[in-house]
Amino acid sequence: MNPPPETAPSSQPHRAQAVPLRRLFFNESELRAGWRLLIFFAILMLTPDRVFFVHDTNQGARQASSPEQHTPKAPAARYSELSFPPEGFIVSDGLSFALLLCLTAFMSVIERRPMRYYGLPLQQAFGGKFWMGCLWGFAAISAFLLVLRATHSFYFGLPAIHGRTIIRFAVLWAIAFLLVGFLEEFLLRGYAQFTLTLGIGFWPAAFLLSLFFAFMHRTNPGETSFGLFEIVLIALFFCFTLWRTGNLWFAVGFHAAWDWSQSFFYGTPDSGLLAQGRLLHSSIAGPAWLNGGSAGPEGSVLVAPLIGFLFVLFYFAFPKRVPYPDPEAIKPARPSWAPQKTLGI
Repeated sequence: MNPPPETAPSSQPHRAQAVPLRRLFFNESELRAGWRLLIFFAILMLTPDRVFFVHDTNQGARQASSPEQHTPKAPAARYSELSFPPEGFIVSDGLSFALLLCLTAFMSVIERRPMRYYGLPLQQAFGGKFWMGCLWGFAAISAFLLVLRATHSFYFGLPAIHGRTIIRFAVLWAIAFLLVGFLEEFLLRGYAQFTLTLGIGFWPAAFLLSLFFAFMHRTNPGETSFGLFEIVLIALFFCFTLWRTGNLWFAVGFHAAWDWSQSFFYGTPDSGLLAQGRLLHSSIAGPAWLNGGSAGPEGSVLVAPLIGFLFVLFYFAFPKRVPYPDPEAIKPARPSWAPQKTLGI
């Protein structure tokens, strides 16, 4: 004989308690973006020496032994004579980028999303957007340094290296800064930007990750507070190119060419770091707020209007926006009658 309904055991209270707990971790389709991002960065922090967040930039400076240390001073002040070699960046950033790719592939598998949704689709690798980004990066820093030269706060100087040495360092620094571009763009504007966008929206995510991008540069030798502020601005510009083009190929090209041009070609510091084997003996004069001082051109107050101009120019250069994130990457909400046990995580 069945007990009366009011005395029959029921699992409803347990279900009522389980549903709020489940909603803490899952949305209507998958594990919430915040938890996925936490897993991503937790694994990054477990990598050897936390290579994604700590760079021994002083090691390169300690190894500097180029003959330019003994050249006479020009009327304008030379930059610091301590410099860092390209080989260290090639090894460290190359390894870090390889580990980052492996981790992103792991997240791609558990989320059941193709890697192309995270900003670097292989079918567009080194295509038109990448080379356009390279052109923009070289043109932007060149035009900026010409403005500084017109104000008599920057001088290009004479060649510091000659012959085959030029080709050697040009190639080595191109490889090094390409890896830097890949690592820094994909680290914060790849999986992290995609996932955080699904959680809080594109521009709030872009702002938070751009602040973290500047935080990563805080220990660079010679870096300044204003230089860090302008790193936030350039990071937001890279986010804008992602939002406009739908991927990171333009940003990687711009980032690599900007760093290569100022560090190797023009011989200026990059976030306070001076490259070994730079092409020109450039120098500065006048106030640091104008020429950037020890931080290099990125520390100049004129960088802010330059980046503002780049925003406007890019808006008109790419009038048709490619949706980001790709609508196909957004998982549809599960209907209320669907089995709860099949959530993709």
